[in-house]
Formats: sequence, structure tokens, C-alpha cells
Amino acid sequence: MCEANAYLIENNEPVLIMESVDTVKPEDDGINIVNIFGEQKFIKAQIDSLSLVDHKIFLKKMSS
Repeated sequence: MCEANAYLIENNEPVLIMESVDTVKPEDDGINIVNIFGEQKFIKAQIDSLSLVDHKIFLKKMSS
């Protein structure tokens, strides 16, 4: 499978927030992520980086 895991960068450390992410949809005030099981999360964050070979999505909280 080619799904990715999503991590939120907290204190310069990645914290796993969702496994098997299938869809990442940027919105005005954050990111909506959906996994292969249909579970959804909305995070007030932005994409920090992607590691496509490692199947990792790194997000960081949006500045207020």
C-alpha cells in the first residue's frame, strides 16, 4: 500500500496523528486529512514537508 502517515511537529519532534492517510486537503484555516478507513481529522496546521519515499506527511501548527 502507498498510504502515508501524518505527523504534527511539536517541540521540533514529529508526533503521529493519523496512519494510512489517503487524502490531504488544504483549507483556508487548516488541513483536512482522511485515511483509508474514512476517518477524518481537521488540524489547524499547514504542510511543513513531505517525504514521499518514506510515506510521511509533516504538518506544523499555523501561526495565530
